[in-house]
Amino acid sequence: MDCDQFRQTGKDMIDYICNYNENLHTRRVTPNIEPGYLRKLLPEEAPQNPEDWTSIMADVEAKIMPGVTHWQHPRFHAYFPSGNSFPSILGDMLSGGIGCIGFSWASSPALTELETIVLDWLGKAIGLPDQFLAFKEGSRGGGVIQTSASECVLVSMLAARAQALKRLKQQHPFVEEGLLLSKLMAYCSREAHSCVEKAAMICFVKLRILEPDEKSALRGSTLMMAMEEDETMGLIPFFVSTTLGTTSCCSFDNLAEIGPICRKFPCVWLHVDGAYAGNAFICPELKYLLSGIEYADSFNTNPNKWLLTNFDCSTMWVRDRIRLTSALVVDPLYLQHGYSDATIDYRHWGVPLSRRFRSLKLWFVLRSYGISGLQNYIRHHIKLAKIFESLVLQDKRFEICNDVKLGLVCFRLKGSDKINEKLLSGINASGKLHMVPANVNDKYVIRFCVVAQNATEADIDYAWKVIREFSEELLESQAEKEQELQDEVFELLERKKKETLAHKRSFFVRMVSDPKIYNPSIAKALPATRRHLTEAAESPDGNVTVQPPLSASWISWPLAFLFQGIAEDGSSSDVPIRFRHLDTKVRLKAAGKSGNGGQSPSPEGDNSKSPKRSPVLNRKLHSTHTHENR
Repeated sequence: MDCDQFRQTGKDMIDYICNYNENLHTRRVTPNIEPGYLRKLLPEEAPQNPEDWTSIMADVEAKIMPGVTHWQHPRFHAYFPSGNSFPSILGDMLSGGIGCIGFSWASSPALTELETIVLDWLGKAIGLPDQFLAFKEGSRGGGVIQTSASECVLVSMLAARAQALKRLKQQHPFVEEGLLLSKLMAYCSREAHSCVEKAAMICFVKLRILEPDEKSALRGSTLMMAMEEDETMGLIPFFVSTTLGTTSCCSFDNLAEIGPICRKFPCVWLHVDGAYAGNAFICPELKYLLSGIEYADSFNTNPNKWLLTNFDCSTMWVRDRIRLTSALVVDPLYLQHGYSDATIDYRHWGVPLSRRFRSLKLWFVLRSYGISGLQNYIRHHIKLAKIFESLVLQDKRFEICNDVKLGLVCFRLKGSDKINEKLLSGINASGKLHMVPANVNDKYVIRFCVVAQNATEADIDYAWKVIREFSEELLESQAEKEQELQDEVFELLERKKKETLAHKRSFFVRMVSDPKIYNPSIAKALPATRRHLTEAAESPDGNVTVQPPLSASWISWPLAFLFQGIAEDGSSSDVPIRFRHLDTKVRLKAAGKSGNGGQSPSPEGDNSKSPKRSPVLNRKLHSTHTHENR
C-alpha cells in the first residue's frame, strides 16, 4: 500500500469508524456466538498472495464484528468506562504513524519530554502534592505512563522490595538476601484489585489480605494490628496497597488513618491505586476523596478509563523517582547516551524497554476538551448514576448496596443471591444490556456503571425499564413455582390423610373380626346374653368400666370399649392400645374430647348406624346358647 492508497483507505477507515459509532446503538451489546466461532470462518493458514483491501474490510464486518463486545455501546454498563474519543484516536494514529520507540531521551526526545509535561499537567489538575511533579523546584518525583494499573502496582512493589532489602542488608550484612526476602510482608484490603496478589506472586513476597469495614474501606486500626502482629512473628512490613474507588463497589480506603501508621514503619512503601476514581479528582468538589494522599509514595490513575483516552494509558506518579529507578536500572552500553545525567530515561521507570508515543493522545485530549470539558463529562456521568440510584430506591423490591459517590451503582433484588444471579444472567443473555456482578459484604450484587461517552437520561430510563421487566418476569415465575410447590405439599398432605384414614378403617375391620383383642376381664363382667351395651359395666376388680353409647348401636363391644377413653384409674384419658395381630400401637382420644358429642363413631368415622348384627356377636350368642343347652 503506497501513500495514495493509504489516503483513500485511511479516509474509508475514518468513515467506517464514524458509521460504527453513529450506529452503535443498533447493534447487540454482547455477541451471540459460542467459543471457536471464528476458527470456522477463517482459513487455517495465512494467505499466500496479497488480498484486496475491500475484501478485508468486508470480512471485518461479516466475521469480526459479530464477535465484538461493544464497550462504547450506550447499553454497556459493565466494568468501568473504556475511555475513547476522536482526539484520542487521532493521537494513537499519529503515534502509530511516527512509529518511534522512546526507551530513552536520546531515542526520541519529544516523546520523553511531552510525557513528563502532560503528567505534570494532569498531576496538578488532580491535586497531587508538589513532590510528585517533575518540574517543581526541589522535587525528586515525577510521572510516567504505564500500560495498566496492574503494571503500576507491580512496579511500585518492586521498588518497595528493593528499598526494604537494601535497608535490611545494611542492618544484617551477613544474612543471605533470600532469607531476608522471605521475611517481607505486603498488605492490601480484600476489596483491592487482584493485580496486587499477582504482583506479590511475581515479587516472591508474602501478602496479607485484610478485612475492610462495613463500607468496604480499609481502616488504620486494622492495618496497625496486622503489622504489629507480623513484626512480633519476625516478619517485616514493607508495602501497603490502598485503593480509592475499588472495582467491586467504588469504596475508598481511609488514607488519612493509614498514612500515619505506614510512617511508623521505616521500610513501608504506601501505594494508592485510583485507577477509576483518580480521574474524578480533577473536579474540585471531589478532591476531599483524595484526603491523605500526602502520605503516599506512589499514586496511579487510568485516563483510559474516565478521561476519554483510549487504552493503553495508565499514569503513575512517585514521590522519589530515584527509589523507583534504582530498582529497575539495567544500563548496557548500547542504551547509554551523553545526556543521561540531565534527562529522564523512561526505560528505568517500568518493566518493558520499548515504549510507544502514548503521551500524544493524552495531550490531544487535554487540549481538545480542556480541564473544564473533562470536568463536565465526569459530572454528567455522576448525575446519571444518581438518577439510576433514585430509580432503584423508588422500587421497594430492590436495594442499593454501596455509597454512590461517582458513576457506579451496586444494586440487587431483595432476596437470595440465586434470584439475583438469575436476573443478571437473563438480562445479559438477552443482549439488551450488559452488566457484571460483584460481592459486597458477602452479598451478590449487580454493578451498573455509566460508561458511554454520550450517555443520556434516556439511556438510564431504558436500562431501568429492561431491569424491571426482567425482574417482574422472574418474580412472577418464582411466585408460580412457590404456588406449585405449595399445591404439591397440599396434595401430599391430603393423600397422606386419606391413606391414614384408610389404614384406621382397616384396623376397625380387623378389630371386629379378630377375637384375639378381646379383654377377658371385661368379657366376664358382661352378661353373656347381652347383645349390645345399654348400661355401664365393670370388670370384676372394678378397674375397667365400659360406658354404653348414647344410642343403641350394633357395634361390637370391643369397639365400644375402644371408642371410650378408659384409663386404669377410671378417669377419661388417651388410651394406647396394641393389637397383638399387628405390629402397631394406636392411641385413642378421650370420649369427652371428641367432636361428635361423645357418641361412639362408626368405623367410617361418622354417626351412621352400624349393621343390624355384628358377625362376632352372632358367633358369641350361638356359642352361649349351645353351652346353656348343655
